[in-house]
Amino acid sequence: MEDIRLASRTGRWIMLTTVLGSGMALLDSTVVNVALPHIGEDFGADMADLQWTVNAYMLTLAALILLGGALGDRYGRRKVFVVGVVWFAAASLLCGLAPNAGILIAARALQGIGGALLTPGSLALIQASFHKDDRARAVGLWSGFGGVGAAVGPFVGGWLVDGPGWRWVFLLNVPLALLCVPVALRHVPESRDESAHGRFDVAGAVLGAAALAFVTYALIAEAWWAGALGLAVGAGFVALERRREEPMVPPSIFASRQFTVVNLVTLCVYAAFGGFFFLAALQLQVVSGYTALGAGTALLPTTVLMLLLSAKSGELGERIGPRIPLTVGPLLCACGMLLMLRVGEDASYVSDVLPALLVLGLGMTALVAPLTATVLSSVDVSRAGLASGINNAAARAAGLLAVAALPTLAGMGPEAYRSAEEFGETFRRAMPMCAGLLVAGAVLAWATVRNPKAAAECHPGCRVHCGVTAPPLEPGERGRSGEQDGRGRSGDR
Repeated sequence: MEDIRLASRTGRWIMLTTVLGSGMALLDSTVVNVALPHIGEDFGADMADLQWTVNAYMLTLAALILLGGALGDRYGRRKVFVVGVVWFAAASLLCGLAPNAGILIAARALQGIGGALLTPGSLALIQASFHKDDRARAVGLWSGFGGVGAAVGPFVGGWLVDGPGWRWVFLLNVPLALLCVPVALRHVPESRDESAHGRFDVAGAVLGAAALAFVTYALIAEAWWAGALGLAVGAGFVALERRREEPMVPPSIFASRQFTVVNLVTLCVYAAFGGFFFLAALQLQVVSGYTALGAGTALLPTTVLMLLLSAKSGELGERIGPRIPLTVGPLLCACGMLLMLRVGEDASYVSDVLPALLVLGLGMTALVAPLTATVLSSVDVSRAGLASGINNAAARAAGLLAVAALPTLAGMGPEAYRSAEEFGETFRRAMPMCAGLLVAGAVLAWATVRNPKAAAECHPGCRVHCGVTAPPLEPGERGRSGEQDGRGRSGDR
């Protein structure tokens, strides 16, 4: 392990590299939603194509992110990070040049694979390279820059969509990669976990991805056979993980009741978030008449509030314990989503849109840091990184399934996004469903979450965070030994 100081020239290069790399994936996770109406118009796509444009990326990222972290620890974190950046950029180029919706969806799935390689590696490089006295500050800076990127992402995405076109949302990644890769190869030291051994759980990753894919297809296409097949493959995944000596998702970690419960809460709240941000970007453009730039800018308050207040929320959670934040946070978010019912054709931003997003942002701020701290405190310290990675993947899977299911449950037809009246009606049916998921999460947290004070203090990287798509990763130093086998840095923001 290196002992590079943050203030050194090499330290600054490492920060630049890791921020650029993780920023590529972060931007794509926050800006694509505002481009969807334009993508649909250019390709003559239906609602299912727009859902897959979002979900193809989330599917491969959620299924492979644990494996991506383990590959970096075994074969070299810089090497796997660089491969991920190049892969992501190549897939982004394919997205930007896609001649039809089918190729765009396939390219988005390839992007998710690249994201699964580069995102855990970006933080792992910081953990492995910096002197222990600078590590926490470096992680805080990395997370803070990520928060700024999340805040400006929708604005930049909207500007690109309304200006040179939606394809530049993806093509922008190519110059970023051309800057990132040479810097990484020249200035970032290689590192690996010398204790990592054994076989990779490739079969588990494939089964997990296949189960998610079949269930997602079933929800979008309303194909019962695919749902049954997905459940069967999911059962096979569980059986495989129980038998393997070194599984990707060790079943033993769920022996902690608190860990299991908090992950169920995570599924509820991040399903609601995923469904909300997918539909809200469309509602503002299709029904309220916003431009892509206007819609992206309109959604900024939630991210800005999290960027400004998440550290205070983490400190409060450490003082009073997780039960109240994990109950009040989802309830505030539910209120914010119900306030979005006022957003229609003649909605005023100041009196209709902004109050809803401020309430939602306060709820998310109250929720995310305490949720992460509770996940960490619910398992042995040697498994904290693994627990965080599982929690992060669970949140992404929840968002994936929500984007697949909500349009169907709300009765959206294939062409709903082309009609302001039809989309507005289905949006009004979808928001109470999202709010219901949040209320279910709040009730579950109040009834089952214990520990008056969390036993683990949240890392700075968990506090300064804009967790719109997933809870933050706990980097820790714990993944370098014991049973974790390098999986501890396999989550991402």
